[in-house]
Amino acid sequence: MVSLPERQVADAAPRAHSVAPAPAPRASLSGEDPAPASVAVPRVRFAPHVFFFPAATLFGALLLPWSVAAMLRVFPAPGSLATPFGHAHEMLLGYALAVVAGYQLPPMARARALGLFALWVAARVAFLALEGVLAVVFDIAFAVVLALHVAPRLFRSAKKLRNQGLPLVLTALCLGAVGFDAALLVAGVTTLQALATAVVLVLTTLMLFMGGRIIAPAAAGQRYRQGETLAARVQPRLEGALLVVMAIAVALVALPSWDAGLRVACAAAGVLALVRLVRWRLPACRGRPDLLCLGAGYAWLGVGLLAIASTEPGAARTAALHLITIGALGTLTLNVMASTLLLRLRRPAAAERIPIAATVLIGAAALLRVAAAADPSQATRLLIAAATCWAAGCLAALWLIAPCARAVASRVPRPHDAE
Repeated sequence: MVSLPERQVADAAPRAHSVAPAPAPRASLSGEDPAPASVAVPRVRFAPHVFFFPAATLFGALLLPWSVAAMLRVFPAPGSLATPFGHAHEMLLGYALAVVAGYQLPPMARARALGLFALWVAARVAFLALEGVLAVVFDIAFAVVLALHVAPRLFRSAKKLRNQGLPLVLTALCLGAVGFDAALLVAGVTTLQALATAVVLVLTTLMLFMGGRIIAPAAAGQRYRQGETLAARVQPRLEGALLVVMAIAVALVALPSWDAGLRVACAAAGVLALVRLVRWRLPACRGRPDLLCLGAGYAWLGVGLLAIASTEPGAARTAALHLITIGALGTLTLNVMASTLLLRLRRPAAAERIPIAATVLIGAAALLRVAAAADPSQATRLLIAAATCWAAGCLAALWLIAPCARAVASRVPRPHDAE
């Protein structure tokens, strides 16, 4: 995801990447062909999200429910996928990192974009089919390469101190991915639980930050078109406070004896997130169901953080974390991926109904996952129902995302010699 300035009031949420080729070389004034040394080869910039967005959506629809079915012994799967940590690994490092890569990677040469995408695919295949070091080496490589492609550019472009939060969070997310992969080889259950929780909280921080940078300008733009003014936009003080308390929460994950401090930090972040959301007054944005869907995803962040604050480590805490990894992550990523591609095609996101259906299905999946923890006697049925709703939401979104990605890709010129 990319950082948007507070003053921007774009109609659609995400920023579109430019794919326009460089101007063609001018012809010689004499009418003769210019000398070969003076010919500039067009450098086509290709947006990697045309690869990552459909692949991430399909991956979420198939692999993650398959993992749930394997853990419940309903359907066979590779051993790496049939464990809670394998499920968390593919949710956080497979699905989530693919969406982050598609949104944050800048336009680049087609060959480079394909290379990065191939590395992600190799990481997924290796995790399913291999064991030991080989199972995670591609995953570590992808996280490192993603950080090197994204963080330095964002650090250079961030003019204000508070905008440095995005590259810092992205760097922490990639480092957390590397740590989680390494821990799968050598660490015990306690360490893996702590690392998985830390990665979830870092991902939560990213969604809190980027959610504000996407929703606030879009809501302000809609209110402006309605002849109104939205005073509370990015709300930088609340944004800064969220970054601080989330950093504290991530740090306290490593200290089990400080779980009370972790819960206080999550409670503070949950309240701040919900206050920020209420101040955007999204229901007042007439005819914008797309903004309400994004707002639902942001609401899941606040509710999930409050749920973490109200639970102790164990099954209840795991269910609370799923309010974020299912409710918030699923809702925000599917809507942002769809909106990004629709914006590239100059199609209004507000006119689409598929994201609404996906949002409802993902919300149902989150509630069913919590219900499974509350009623162990019906856990298997409820978990299967939750996985089914998740898969249906992803497939519904894929119905829109896949053709949009193809349309965007078809608009990119193909010179005979791009970089």
